[in-house]
This record gives sequence, structure tokens and C-alpha cells, in this order.
Amino acid sequence: MKKHLKRLLSIALVLVMVFALAACGSQETTPTGSPSPPQETPQISQSPQAEQPAAGKKVGVVMPTKSLQRWNEDGANVKAALEAKGYTVDLQYADNKQDVQNSQLENMITMGCDVLVIASIDGGALGGVLQQAKAANIPVIAYDRLITNTDKCDYYATFDNYGVGKMQGEFIEQALGLNKGEKGPFTMECFGGDPGDNNAYLFNQGAMDVLQKYIDSGALVVKSGQTKFPDEIAIVNWEAKDAQNRMDNLLTAYYADENIDVVLSPNDSLAQGIVASLISAGYGGANKPFPVLTGQDCDKINVGQIIRGEQSMSIFKDTRDLANQVIAMTDAILAGQQVPTNATYNNGVIDVPSFNCEIKFADKNNWKALLVDSGYYQLSDIPDAQ
Repeated sequence: MKKHLKRLLSIALVLVMVFALAACGSQETTPTGSPSPPQETPQISQSPQAEQPAAGKKVGVVMPTKSLQRWNEDGANVKAALEAKGYTVDLQYADNKQDVQNSQLENMITMGCDVLVIASIDGGALGGVLQQAKAANIPVIAYDRLITNTDKCDYYATFDNYGVGKMQGEFIEQALGLNKGEKGPFTMECFGGDPGDNNAYLFNQGAMDVLQKYIDSGALVVKSGQTKFPDEIAIVNWEAKDAQNRMDNLLTAYYADENIDVVLSPNDSLAQGIVASLISAGYGGANKPFPVLTGQDCDKINVGQIIRGEQSMSIFKDTRDLANQVIAMTDAILAGQQVPTNATYNNGVIDVPSFNCEIKFADKNNWKALLVDSGYYQLSDIPDAQ
């Protein structure tokens, strides 16, 4: 009897050990960065890193300046969106000084950031510091401004910046009826953005691809003759005051005896300076109506200008969408997954995998639905909106 009992106890012990080993084997986790296995049966346990690539990860974000509303909103949106996912975020602004931005990036590399998100001041002046990022195996996402002349630009999150200029050109075309056979002539002057910003070239190219044929035909007359970007029409650092000064000079030299009909402005900061110049020159009355004036970014001040009839339109680039795209890229990079892209941009050295977010235009007819009803702004944010 005792021998029989000992045998039963031995068998029971063996069975307990077998079940214990089986249970341990069923809890093997998916390695970080590896695709999850097919979900044919419920998984008892998964790696926290596979579910949350943000865990313990730090993202360095550099923006060019706080002097423009657009970059303040971009920085805040990106930081909030990344932190909501669990990332630690180091957000820095460089006051439009390239040496400051380079120093900020060097510090972020030294501090061990896992990903760098860079809205560059001069996209071609980052080669040296990005070699440090490459040596440290830190991926780089260019934010809205392409980083050029380097092989160390891994991804690019942006809007269709050629499409921005094209949309501005088409707005002018339609506002004047040029696409319906209206011959004019209409007077026009052209402005361009900062030469260090690759987007400024794309804005100008997109607009001129629409408008150049009307300049060639004489339907649009640029009395100053200044159309070349960047040599003749660029405004360094997108400064509103410099746009105002240039517009003052153009009005004095070429439009003392007649009104100007159109001003091509690539963004809202320049449009602010242009409007200030026009008001100073007496525009806004029955005999001097404001010209057709384009813009971009839908800054609050400029939406007020649109409401008052001082500016005709602005391109809306929803920075919430861009922030979400940066998150999607960052998550995919750190999880070792395919990064979502829908375009490529050649930066002079390589073709950079990119994602173009959608653009829209706001004018006096749709600004409220586009900007307020969507939750981007509060009605109280907009001058003269009440």
C-alpha cells in the first residue's frame, strides 16, 4: 500500500512540473520591434514595448522661431500629441538663428534622444550636426521644411507645398476670370519667402506654373519687372516688416498714378506687411480697393484681414494633421515597422520618403466652417469675427 501511494505521489509531481513548464512557455513575449504574430488564438501576454513604442523614449523637437504664430502652434501641437502617446519631449525654438538650432540639436544628441524632429531654419546648413545624429543612430524626421544636401534625412512630414503655390495661383486666375478668357491687363507684383527655406522655392514654382502664361500674354503686368526668385522677390526670414518696406517701395515707384490689382504673397506674415503698406497708401476706399492678395497658414490676424476684405485668401495647413503624422512616423520607426509615406522628395542627395498632408484654402465664404467649426480656433480668437 505504501509503495502504491509513493508511486501515485511521484506521478502527480511529474504532472505538476509538466503543466508548470507548459504555462511558462505560453507566456513568451513578442520581441520589441518585431511584428506581432498572427492573431489566430488569443495571446496570453505581449511585450509592453511592442504595444507602446513610446515607453521610455525621448523625442527632440526643434522649431525655427517663436516670432510667427504658425511655429508656436506647430510646436505646441507636436509636443502635446507626442506626450499624449507617452513620449518625453524636448521642444526648443531657435530664434531664427542657425547656430542656435545646431547647438540645440547637438545637445539633444548628447542627451540621448531617440528621434529628432526638425523644422529647419536653413535646410542646407545641418549637414555637420546630422552626421553626429547618424553616428549615434538617431533617426531624423524633417518637419514641413525639407532638410537638403545630406543623406541624413530619414523621413519628411509635410504638406503639398508645390500644391500651396499652385492653389494660390489658381485663386488669382479664378478671381480675375483669367481662366474664363478675361484679358485684363491686370497689374501684379510678386513676393517670395526665405531663400533658406526649401518650401519657398516650391511655393513660387507652383504659383508661377499657373501665372507665367498670363504674364507672357500680357494679361498680367508686373510693372516692376521683378519676378525672379530668390534674386528679386525673396524676403529673408519671412519678415513682415521687410515685406512692408518692399511693398512701400513698389507702390511709390510704380503705382503712384494707378492701382495695383494683384499681389502674390506666399504666406501670411508677408501678407501682414503688405496689408500695412496698402493701408498706409490709402487702399481700402471706393477709389482704391484692396488688390487680390494671397497668403498661407491662416494666422489669426490674417483671418481678420480676410473678414475685413484686406486679404483675399489663405491656405489652411492643419497642424493637427501634421502632428499626427509625426507620431505615426515616430511610432513606426521605434517599433521597427514600415513608416507611412505617400510621396518622395529629392533633397539634392537622396530621395526622402515623405508624407504630404492635405491643404485647403480659406476665404470670406468658408473661413468659419473651416477654422472654427472644425475646432482649430475659437471664434473669440479671430479679430472682427464677432
